[in-house]
Formats: sequence, C-alpha cells, structure tokens
Amino acid sequence: MASSPDKDTLQEGIVSAQKALMAGDLVRSEEYIKHVLKAAPDTPDALYILAVLKRFQKDFNASEQTLKHLLTLAPDFARAYQELGHLYRDQGRKSDAINAYRQATFTNPALVPSWKELITLLKGIQNTEEAAQAKLQMDRITTLPKELLATTNYLYEGKINKAEKYCRAYLRKHPEDTEGMRLLAEIANRYGILDEADFLLASALDFDPGNTQVRLDYIQILRKRQKFSEAVNQAKYLSEKHPDNPVFLSHLAIQTMQTGDYEQALALFDHILKILPNDVATHTSRGHALKTLGRQEDAVEAYHRAITYGPAHGDAWYGLANLKTYRFTADEISAMETALASGMMPAASRIQLHFALGKAYEDAKGFDAAFKHYDRGNSLKRAQSRYDPDQMQAEFDAQKTSCDQALFAAHKNNGCPAPDPIFIVGLPRAGSTLLEQILASHSQVDGTMELPNILTLAHSLRSRLPLDHPDGYPARLKSLSSDDLKAFGETYLAETQQHRHGAPFFTDKMPNNFRHIGLIKLILPNARIIDARRNPMDCCFSGYKQLFAEGQEFTYCLESIGRYYRGYVDLMDHWDKILPGEILRVQHEDVIMDLETQVRRILDFCGLPFEQACVDFHQTKRAVKTASSEQVRQKINTKGMDKWKPFEQQLSPLKAALGYLGTE
Repeated sequence: MASSPDKDTLQEGIVSAQKALMAGDLVRSEEYIKHVLKAAPDTPDALYILAVLKRFQKDFNASEQTLKHLLTLAPDFARAYQELGHLYRDQGRKSDAINAYRQATFTNPALVPSWKELITLLKGIQNTEEAAQAKLQMDRITTLPKELLATTNYLYEGKINKAEKYCRAYLRKHPEDTEGMRLLAEIANRYGILDEADFLLASALDFDPGNTQVRLDYIQILRKRQKFSEAVNQAKYLSEKHPDNPVFLSHLAIQTMQTGDYEQALALFDHILKILPNDVATHTSRGHALKTLGRQEDAVEAYHRAITYGPAHGDAWYGLANLKTYRFTADEISAMETALASGMMPAASRIQLHFALGKAYEDAKGFDAAFKHYDRGNSLKRAQSRYDPDQMQAEFDAQKTSCDQALFAAHKNNGCPAPDPIFIVGLPRAGSTLLEQILASHSQVDGTMELPNILTLAHSLRSRLPLDHPDGYPARLKSLSSDDLKAFGETYLAETQQHRHGAPFFTDKMPNNFRHIGLIKLILPNARIIDARRNPMDCCFSGYKQLFAEGQEFTYCLESIGRYYRGYVDLMDHWDKILPGEILRVQHEDVIMDLETQVRRILDFCGLPFEQACVDFHQTKRAVKTASSEQVRQKINTKGMDKWKPFEQQLSPLKAALGYLGTE
C-alpha cells in the first residue's frame, strides 16, 4: 500500500502553487494544487488556493463550492471568508459580499483588504454609520506598528508561537505599550497562563485607564480566574461611565450572574432588551441564567426567542440541547441542518450546531446521523486544541514518581489542618454533580462549583519548566517547606471563601483535581476526597457528546478519552496505595441502584450526620451551573445507563483505547 505524503512534501506543493499564482501562471499553480489535493483532499490551505484560482478563471460556482467546503473543515479560516467576499463582489452580489467581509473581519480583524472592501460596499448602500465604525477599526489596525500587526494576524490565524515571538520582540523595545501588553495577555490566555494575562492587563490599565478594550479583556480574564467580584467592579466602571451602552450592560449582567446574583442579572438582561429587543446574544444569556436557576420553561422560551432573531445562533440551539431534557421537533432539526449548510458562520456556532444535532438525532433514535454530528463537532474542536495524550500520560507518570510514600511521611504533620473542603474528583460526566447536589443538600455543606484554585496553584508551581526538571511540578513538591504547604492551604481557603455561605464544609467538584491529589493532601491533609466513578463506556461516551466550555480537551477524540480514562484509573490506584483510606470511591451505578445506602456512606466518610434532605436532593433549590443541572433536579433514575450501546460499532476506537476497562 502506498504511503501518504508527509507534511513537508504537501507544504512544498502549496508554496509552489502559491508562487505560481502570484506570478500569474494559473495553469502551473493549478497543477501543483491538484497534486496536493489528490494526496490530501481536505487540506485547507490547498483548498483556499484552488478557490482563488477558480475565481480568477471566472468559474464562480466551483470557487464558491470549494470555499464552502473549506469552511466546513476550518470555520475560522478568515481568508476564506475574505475570498468569499471577493467572489461575491466580482459577481455583483453586494449583500452577500458585505456579510462575507463582516465575517472575515470578525474572524481576523487584521485583514485590511476586507475592511477596505466592506467600507466601500457599505458606503454604496448608504450605510454610513457602519461604514464609519469599520473605518475606525481599519484605521486602528493600519496604524499599529508592523510587529503588532503581524502579532494580530498570527494570533487570529492560530499561529500562537509566531504571535508570541513578534509580540515579545516588540515589547522588549516598548515595554509600556498597552496594545502590545493586551496582545501578549491574549496569547497568555490562549496558552492558559491566566495569572500572566491578569498581570499584563492590570499593568496596561495602570498605564492607560481609559482603554476600553483592555478593560473588557481584563473582565474576561478575571472571570476565568473566578475573581468575580473584581470582574463586576470592572464592568460597573464601564456601565457607570456609559449607562445606556448595551455592550457594557451585558458584560455587567454576565459578571453579576457569575457572583450568584441571578435576579439582578436577569433585571439587567431585561433592561438591555428594552434597548435592543431583538438582541440574540442577550436572549441566549438570559436563557443560560434561567437554566441555572432551574426555571426550565422560561429558559426554553428565551432560547426560542434568540433563535427567532438568529436562526444560525449555535449558542441558543446548544442551550436547548444542553438542558438534556428538551426534545427537538423535526422542523427544528431541519432548521439546524439548513443553518449548517449556509456555510458562513463562526466555528463556535458550527460546533454548537453539530453537538445540538447529535443530541436531536440521538433522541429520535437516528443513531448514525447522531454520531456523524458528534464526530464532526469533536473533529472541529480537536482542530482548535493543543492536547497531547502522550504529554498527559507523562504528567500522570510524573505524579506517581514524585508523590511517593516518603514524601507524605516527611510532611505527616504539615499543611493547613482545616477540614472544610470536600473535593469531588474523577472524570467529567461521571456523576460528580449528583454527588455535589447530595452533599449540598446537607445543612452543614455549601455546594460551590468547579473551583480552579488547585489547578492554578499547580500551574504556578510548574513555572513553564519541563516535567523532569527538579524545580518543576510535581518534582518541586519535594522541596517545599512546611511553611510553604501551610501557606498554600490557607491561601486556598481564603480564595474560595467568596463561594461559601457560612456552612462549616464546602464542596470543590473540579474533576481534574484527581491529577493533583498529592498536592491537595500536602496542603490540606484533613480535606475529604471523593472519587466519582462511572462505567467507563458510559462515562467516556457521555464526555464525547458533551461540548465543554473549556478545560476538557481530551474529550474531543475517542482514543484520547479512552487513554485518559485508563490513566485516571491507574493514577487513582497509586493514590489509594500511598494514601490508604483517604479517598472514598463512589460508583455512579451504585448510587442509582441504592441511593440511601450510598448517601449514608458518603456522609459517614465526611463525618456528617445523616439528613433526609440528602436523599431528597432533587428538591434542593440552588443554582447549578454544570451540564447536569436539570438532571439533578429530578429523582434518581437509570436513563443515563448504557447510552453508549446503540453506538457500539462506532465506538470501537474507544473500546480499544480503554483496553480491559472497555469490557467492564
């Protein structure tokens, strides 16, 4: 069997085609690009060049079909939207061209040709207000120093390493340039280095307090770091200066929602809708707030309103799907398919529509169609991800090597002795929200959320050093002093205080904390840890079907999620060996089959007296932010068991990756 060409060979063909195209040799360019596409038919850069060629050859239909196919593969390929704009412009399709250029500049604001064409077309239809706004944006971009213009372009093309290189080079010469600091903060954000992004944006605001874009970016980073009160204060600053600006009011509403004040957030959303009654994003955000509060019927109505005004708004469609209890009609399924076929939408909306359609077809027992959409949505998410299963396995192994019995013996009486936290760990979709709801129904326990504090601490200890570096994480744990460990534990309690409501205990249900149980038990030796476990096939497939907001990148590939589950089981076995009796394993299926026995077992482990409210958890009124929010408001049931079986044939890669676990 012939081997596939390597990436370098394909890239050489693309570069040759590009050079021939720029030289005006369309025939030679087409020869090169067809050779590339014969070897790798879905190569985005090659498809882009082919589309340009076809436009130059006046084969407009072929050009349009190529671009639409390209955008199904790479929905954030900004130059494809720009080329679509050029195509429609050349055909005299002014309205379509405007929409294409709008999408191009939204996807990559550094595309100056798109701004120029958009301004010309908007002036031509007398849309002077939008043309003026577009001119302001273009002027801002074109006046950027060349290094920052390159940074912006690389950033929005997903070439983060190149963006960082140019940005850091510029900031070495201009260390107080706020736009450079803002761009470097966005690069840090995409790398997940949120503390660095926080520092950069706070510093930029010190230099330029009136910079609205920096402040908006800062709000987003503060929210990601769960500094909700600070985010609200920043949003208030903007809304007080511009009290009728719906953008700033929306930011205030969203940040207020994060603090748990949902009634105030809803009041703000209602105020925005008086100004912009057809605003799709506001109706959708309002739906999210209502869902979290358990007002399902009102949430459905809000999502439907959003869809009425924005039929291709993926966030609203996925909001309905993510209720888990909503059933789509045949007309709604058709509407989603039509929206997908339109070709011109951001990657986020396209992905959300694929996951929503997967849920819709699965409920209708159209399992082949359902899997096709789940698979496509995951494929698009995977293309945006930098997840490396080998790297993750190395992290698991490093935990086992560094966190041994000698380490815990050396720190037997160290750390912060407070018993307040109850950590619920495991994989997402393993039943952790149910366990949290049971515990949060107890009078002595505050249910919080998936708190990022342990992950943030682990990241700060890592300091960008390689896993095998003695000063990196987790090896660094061996060199921490007793004072360090106690301080880290006290800091964790102080930082998480904002989520508590006065009970002596509280839950932290960040699933990924299982990777850091060594760290947790060193800094908080009296913390309880509960391992939420579920049938491997059900758990992994449920994760594959779930579109996570962030942080669960291993779920976008069947092989990766299977390997991750195996690594999780292996690491938990390690924790059991070196920390015997410190972790309670709760099997989801046992909770379903014998709720009260498992409730008593959980409460005993936590040192809590039995309370009937924990058995009647579905009656507890509290905001629940996770995907299981509606499910934990229902009585215990077996609906989620064996949901993978109708997809058994398609899930063979998962079974293979799970190995012996796939037969449990």
